[in-house]
Amino acid sequence: MQSLMIIKYGDLNTSLEIQEVPIPTIGPNQILIKTHAASFNPLDYKIVRGDFKAIRKIQFPRGIGRDVSGVIEKVGEKVQKLQIGDKVYSRIDENFVGTMAEYVISNAADVALMPSNLNYGEAASIPLAGLTVYQSLIDIAKLSSGENILIHAGSGGVGTIAIQLSKHLGANVTTTTSTNNVDMVKNLGADKVIDYTKQSFLDVNEKYDIVYDTLGGQHTVDSFKVLKENGRVVSIAGELDDITAEQLGLNKFIRFILSMKARKVKKAASRINASYRFYLMSPNGKQLNELAKLYEKESIKPVIDNIYTFEESIAAIDYLSKGRAKGKVVIEFPN
Repeated sequence: MQSLMIIKYGDLNTSLEIQEVPIPTIGPNQILIKTHAASFNPLDYKIVRGDFKAIRKIQFPRGIGRDVSGVIEKVGEKVQKLQIGDKVYSRIDENFVGTMAEYVISNAADVALMPSNLNYGEAASIPLAGLTVYQSLIDIAKLSSGENILIHAGSGGVGTIAIQLSKHLGANVTTTTSTNNVDMVKNLGADKVIDYTKQSFLDVNEKYDIVYDTLGGQHTVDSFKVLKENGRVVSIAGELDDITAEQLGLNKFIRFILSMKARKVKKAASRINASYRFYLMSPNGKQLNELAKLYEKESIKPVIDNIYTFEESIAAIDYLSKGRAKGKVVIEFPN
């Protein structure tokens, strides 16, 4: 089968290559999916650039992509409730990374039936971003009705889902975006929109119960300046916290270095008795089932910026890396 592979760290146009690789062999609790669509996430191009190699190096060549939708081709002998021919979607386990391929292996526990009202491209846009938002806002932030939330970068793949899920949960939503995307995020449900090309979120006279930080850097530290006493900042792009560093199994030296880097964040949080979590999502088929129900009710709608063919996948990830995508960038496979 053909698969897009990372062959080295560096520039996207020279570090990726479509190669011929064996079709993976499934275990007793796994399924083989014939890929109909997949989607890229910022995590993918950051890995290619080598952003995380100090924490965890990868062996080349290595597959790329974590989101997939398609049809079950084979099922393991211990798999229940899933069968050959089912239309499914998954955020696959890190051990099987490589959804930019004609066939993909996934743990059955990480798979759910596709939302019945969506096509393959739309379904493939959901898993990683959808689970990231679901777990960040429901499991970690415990966002509740009537609370005020600020979502950084509301027009991105994560932001577009975060706005819609927050509104579904009954929150009052403020988001940041550029001028071109103001109408789009309003249509998704944002109550207030801060056009960052004209105004900083720091200059808005507003305090929030929760800030959802999708940008990192100075945005993470500054988020505490607009947070209520005892508020919560959940980040998917800021400094690693001690809990996440331990979950990743990082050694004590690296954890010490990361802890030193996070000093500004910890200090900002302690001033107002706030909590801070850096969160990495986990594959979860049951939560994908819950997300499917929300999409079927149209409480959340997919937002796709562009659809590329598999042969155009390097151009697709290069486009995503420019940071201008509205929603997700999807790859469709010929079937």
